[in-house]
Amino acid sequence: MASSDRLTAEEQKKILEAIKEAERNTSGEIRLFIEDTCKENVLDRAAFIFNELGMHKTKLQNGVLIYLAMESHHFAIIGDRGINTKVKKDFWHDIKLEMQHHFTAGDFVTGLLNGVEMTGQALKEYFPHKRDDKNELPDDIVFRTNKK
Repeated sequence: MASSDRLTAEEQKKILEAIKEAERNTSGEIRLFIEDTCKENVLDRAAFIFNELGMHKTKLQNGVLIYLAMESHHFAIIGDRGINTKVKKDFWHDIKLEMQHHFTAGDFVTGLLNGVEMTGQALKEYFPHKRDDKNELPDDIVFRTNKK
């Protein structure tokens, strides 16, 4: 099953709404990237995707990528320099544990929704929304099929 088929249109809509809601309160940017498999170190892959999506180009370096490889059962959260210098050392680990709890139970949607909400709260605290903020990155879910 392709990664794009694992979430219904309604589930995708809920996740996109959560991203938009999280970003309403912050200048930070949250992106979700889902592919089938990850055949390398998951953090290396997520960093590659972060770069490929141009997430390092935000003005305040406050982009966050949530990366999932559905069939490989791997995921990672990558934050840019701006956010990583402000949050506590194990911050991403705490979000990852929350998401993993739901993923293990087969509830990817709740895991993603909670991860987006927790990420949005951190971004809001350190990068509150300002009147002149612009949405610097698309809010779409990026799906990639990479089976051979």
